[in-house]
Amino acid sequence: MPEALSGLMGMRHIALNVRDIERSKAFYQEVLGMEVVWQPDPKNAYLSSGPDNLALHEIPDRRAPAAATSSLDHLGFIVSAIDRVREMEGEFRARQVTIIKPFKLHRDGSASFYCADPDGVVIQMLYEPTLSRQTVGGE
Repeated sequence: MPEALSGLMGMRHIALNVRDIERSKAFYQEVLGMEVVWQPDPKNAYLSSGPDNLALHEIPDRRAPAAATSSLDHLGFIVSAIDRVREMEGEFRARQVTIIKPFKLHRDGSASFYCADPDGVVIQMLYEPTLSRQTVGGE
């Protein structure tokens, strides 16, 4: 790792603009199992899964959500096993989560599906042979 980046620990924080803080907060809690760690006011919430942290910021109605105005293509969550990815797609469908691309096995040994949060932000649920074996400390 280059010396200038020696303290870099990875990208473990993402901030999203959302239209309805309560709706988005419920999605990330109920569907993805994140917990609210701080809500300083009714328009902002900070959630965590442990190693990953997500900030939700409610925007005024006149502004478009982040998915419509940014260069963000999708967020990705690493999943422990291929079978779990397939199971999660079924669980998400049962919760009426919009599936953008269904479960697929990829040539590199990975597997994924894509869904959308309430504001249309695309989320990939991904098993990847190398990443899925890593622990939070990178061991």
